Amino acid sequence: MPLTKRRLQLLRKLVELYQRSNLPIHYETLARSLGVSKWTAYDMLKEIEKLGFVTRSYEVNSKETGRSQVVFSPTVKAADLFKQNLSDSFNLADWEQTVAHIRNLLKSAKNGNVNDLIRNMMNEIPSKSSSIEFCGYILGLLLVYVKKLGGKTEMLIRLVVSKTPNSENEMLMFVGTVLGTIIQAINDELGDEFAELVSEFLRIMDQLSTQDRRLLSDMLHEALA
Repeated sequence: MPLTKRRLQLLRKLVELYQRSNLPIHYETLARSLGVSKWTAYDMLKEIEKLGFVTRSYEVNSKETGRSQVVFSPTVKAADLFKQNLSDSFNLADWEQTVAHIRNLLKSAKNGNVNDLIRNMMNEIPSKSSSIEFCGYILGLLLVYVKKLGGKTEMLIRLVVSKTPNSENEMLMFVGTVLGTIIQAINDELGDEFAELVSEFLRIMDQLSTQDRRLLSDMLHEALA
């Protein structure tokens, strides 16, 4: 099934709207933006979903009590399709907000559905505009998985990381150890996405400043403490 010019236009608009709001998009909102009927937008989204460019979820419809509505988010695959270079500049206050958000997500992992949380985090990644923010989210994803693993596995990962000589090697050891632990436990599609994200993480890490790496290391230390 080809990604036709019309479907590509719709997908581009979805990515654009998602990056503005950082929230899943209802197909009626997308339809209004493109000037097409809501049913045309919905049918096209279903076809694009089969290609792996979008994922659906359900949220409560505030206009109809007790009813839920279908909303769509772009996947990493869609973000890669319209990829722009991540900015090397960032605002420290924005970074602190990102760290606080990831901290709250880690807390929610104790009580919520971890698989849903991971998918939601992966869907948020396309909206990240700075290199350090992207890397922070990858570390956050892997930290959520560590929480999911729990028990002796979590303790072992913490021990291995704590024995690593310096902060940069510590992050790389953490990423490699967690990825190696979970790669067999997730489905092929999610595994491919994870591998792509980690590959991009390693590429970006090689280009980050010492200050940026220190901020990421501090975030990891706090989460593993």
